Amino acid sequence: MQTLWQIFAAIFKFSWRTLNFIRQAFFNLLFLIILLIGLGAYFQVHDSDNRPAKGALLVNLSGSIVDTLSSDYKLRQFSQELLGSNSKEAQENSLFEIVKQIRYAIDDDQISGIVLSLNDLVGADQPSLRYIGKALKEFRDSGKPIYAIGDNYTQAQYYLASFANQIYLSPQGAVNLPGIATNGLYYKSLLDTLKVTTNIFRVGTYKSAVEPFIRDNMSPEARQADNQWLSVLWSNYLTDVAANRQLSIAQVYPEPDQLIAQLKASNGNSAELALKNKLVDAINSHSEVEKILTKEFGWDKQNKNFNFTSIYHYQIPEPLVTEKTVPEIAVIFANGAIIDGTEMPGMVGGETTAKQLRDARLNNNVKAVILRVNSPGGSVTASEMIRDEVQAVKAAGKPVVVSMGGLAASGGYWISTPADYIVASPSTLTGSIGIFGIINTFENSLDAIGIHADGVSTSPLAGANITQALSPQFSEMMQLTIENGYKNFINLVANARHKTAQEVDNIAQGRVWIGSDAKNNGLVDELGDFDDALNKAAKLAKLDDYEVLWTTNAPSLSDVLFGQTSVSINNLLPEILKIQLPAPLQQVADDMNQQPGFFGNLNDPSHRYIYCLSCSYSN
Repeated sequence: MQTLWQIFAAIFKFSWRTLNFIRQAFFNLLFLIILLIGLGAYFQVHDSDNRPAKGALLVNLSGSIVDTLSSDYKLRQFSQELLGSNSKEAQENSLFEIVKQIRYAIDDDQISGIVLSLNDLVGADQPSLRYIGKALKEFRDSGKPIYAIGDNYTQAQYYLASFANQIYLSPQGAVNLPGIATNGLYYKSLLDTLKVTTNIFRVGTYKSAVEPFIRDNMSPEARQADNQWLSVLWSNYLTDVAANRQLSIAQVYPEPDQLIAQLKASNGNSAELALKNKLVDAINSHSEVEKILTKEFGWDKQNKNFNFTSIYHYQIPEPLVTEKTVPEIAVIFANGAIIDGTEMPGMVGGETTAKQLRDARLNNNVKAVILRVNSPGGSVTASEMIRDEVQAVKAAGKPVVVSMGGLAASGGYWISTPADYIVASPSTLTGSIGIFGIINTFENSLDAIGIHADGVSTSPLAGANITQALSPQFSEMMQLTIENGYKNFINLVANARHKTAQEVDNIAQGRVWIGSDAKNNGLVDELGDFDDALNKAAKLAKLDDYEVLWTTNAPSLSDVLFGQTSVSINNLLPEILKIQLPAPLQQVADDMNQQPGFFGNLNDPSHRYIYCLSCSYSN
């Protein structure tokens, strides 16, 4: 009877699981259909917004500025709106689309000025801000005015606002310029408490990516190196803002004690202090600002506001299609941590990027390639797959120019080495030429709860797994492999940059360099931005007339079908869980989010990583 019941239970479980699968598949398909209909209606409504006859371009950026939108961004955006989520941080804005719109507006007779409304701008890396600032300066120099309005200005917001002819601040507002800082979490004591054995294999005095696992604080070497590039980054920021406002650096950023004394003299009124220090031009309420902008741009009776077109609704006409075939320069993005396999949102898939490079190589109409790198690195295997394809493009006779964004370190530099030419911003973080391996084992954790692993193997190398301590032989082989990887890295750089291995080793050891120092050390060829990289690619390919081919990776049908449900949950779940945490732990959760793409994606088959964990900073 018991056997019969077991058979019945097994059949019932199987039937229930099958029914559950069919139900989930059906509702996912139904959701997809509704989603596609909704997306069509959503974009039709947004695209059909009639802009005023003439007025301002309202640059009301919300969220973060990225080189390229995540492959699933449109789906996530629609899902957030469908679920009523109002998270500004999740919104993404394409750097190159913003610059393109601002530059187009220069010659657009319908646009008579720009209004920067940046209250919801979360941030961007400094090179991205500089590139947008360059476009704003071109707009301002054309004779059209720029106004900045804000309740408060963060550092990123104020950097862009500093390009305006007039900066307005609300009476209760402030210009917050605290400086730039790094802040990482260290887990040694936690891992010791959990009895986790962390096996570290590394080469490089400054390779600090493993420090969170083996220390409870920053090493002196990492502190020294980080302090150097952080100081230059802050100096670059202050220099740009001071030049825009025609002030001295001391006026823009007084010493802390002097700033406190000034704030006391202003009775704690931050807005008045900003006005006294000439960081803003006037303190005005919303209604007063509205009158000023109405006088400049006219009144829109229908929308009851000054005449403007939001940058999100500003449409640039598509170029006329001609029968003439124009040579192309392909732009391929390496944006995010480098992982093995296909691309994931916000990360660089080794296979995906290698395929894009291969397609560009085999496309006869593509005459040159720009590899836009904004990555802290990641898997050695994935990085080498990309580097090999970059080398193949170059070998095929097509010039390759690397355009570095805010970050092109470790694996980001590895994939850049074969390029004919490397252009970096003065504020790019690059270098970090080092390598490490990491394997966590849980034999002591399991022992503590009464679980013990045992078995037999044909050699000490065969039994390596996370439930047992690594054998001395395995550890030694792993360290030798890491050392060999470092030598390969050094030789790749030496051959590419025409240096000796010793010369590269002297500036390597995992050390991070700011763009200007990287140029002095011969790691990059030129300090500039994307425009400079594009001009160089055209020059190397001997092109006078060309078009830019922007390469993006669209999500597959399976990604949409089986990924959208998890996306919808993830939009709500992290915030729901975070609310349940005590305040200090909420901050820890936020800090851990600042280190994406690393801890959850250690998928290199050989456990070897070229990654710069210390390259993140807050401004």
